[in-house]
Amino acid sequence: MTASNNAAPVHAADAISRSMTFFLAAACGLIVANLYYAQPLVGPISVALGMSPGSAGLIVTLTQIGYGLGLLLVVPLGDLFENRRLIVSMVGLVVLALLAAGLASTSTLFLLAALFIGLGSVAVQIIVPLSAHMAPEAMRGQVVGNVVSGLMVGIMMARPVASFIAQYSNWHTVFFLSAAVMVVLAVVLARVLPQRVPAGKTSYGALLASMGHLALNTPVLRRRALYQACLFSAFSLFWTTTPLFLGGPAFGLSQNGIALFALAGVAGAIAAPIAGRLADRGLSKPATAGAMAAVALAFIITHIGAEGSTLSLVLLTVAAILLDFGVSMNLVLGQRAIYALGADLRSRLNGLFMATFFIGGAIGSALGGWIFAHGGWPATAWAGLALPVLAFAYFLTEGRKVR
Repeated sequence: MTASNNAAPVHAADAISRSMTFFLAAACGLIVANLYYAQPLVGPISVALGMSPGSAGLIVTLTQIGYGLGLLLVVPLGDLFENRRLIVSMVGLVVLALLAAGLASTSTLFLLAALFIGLGSVAVQIIVPLSAHMAPEAMRGQVVGNVVSGLMVGIMMARPVASFIAQYSNWHTVFFLSAAVMVVLAVVLARVLPQRVPAGKTSYGALLASMGHLALNTPVLRRRALYQACLFSAFSLFWTTTPLFLGGPAFGLSQNGIALFALAGVAGAIAAPIAGRLADRGLSKPATAGAMAAVALAFIITHIGAEGSTLSLVLLTVAAILLDFGVSMNLVLGQRAIYALGADLRSRLNGLFMATFFIGGAIGSALGGWIFAHGGWPATAWAGLALPVLAFAYFLTEGRKVR
């Protein structure tokens, strides 16, 4: 794939339209949802493909590994190749992987498809920096926030949507329907996205090598990535363990009940556009503190009320909203900060930023499952609280020159 010299670059001075912002948000939500459709379907998929209980976790793990590889190896290409072509190519890869997953009759084929679903889904992390390129400086945070809100809605809607579809049909249908949606989306993306040819002419090897230099010599990137790693670890810990908690003896919720609970978290996505506007007004620092406080409060209130009580369930629902609010807000604040470091670096900076906190999310999932198995929800909630507290302790060291 080579960038065309004839393609016109995106001009950030031109204000991005509301309809384009909405479309980019919707595209991000639809694409990122592919990472999460399999999570509530691990049981039926593993049974159908003859996987042991011990290996069933690979269904989710391989998708995450693919996404992680894409963040480090594919997303930086946004600083080298024409962005529209790269985005459409990755969505095309997702289509093929979804079809392979839906048709899979063996665990090996499904797991390979899961890997490529994750790899192709990094298209969202090329779209988000592109939206920053399309926005003027004065409203860049607002635009990024609006686009990221679509991404967060996609994350939170994927699990309940997959559960509902599988209940009335089967797990194969989930992947086939998503493949059809991705085909339509790829066509629309190819038609409406502007072309953007990066100015850089470096080689791919030099591009990857430069990421190590950026990670070591960009304090704002390191700080914002570590803030988000702590908060996203708390997010993953919460959403890994609450289905187990709600489906256990204390609450005894059905799969549909758990899916409805997950829908409550979508309300937290309203934080993204709010965060963008605050960042544009120079209020990133107090907004960051507020995001961390929201995540901490989410875990604190879950200790109130007896397990299984109506009060406890209500407070868990409020906690889900607060948690998603805080994580969404800090994500946008972080991206707004790193995108200001240079237009020619945005894809690489975004790849490093996302990869760092994605590792935090993986640690949170593993940690949450182990703690819940050994200490139940009280121990899990205390562990979750420790993560935003750790982020806040680091935040207190932030110098006045770090924005």
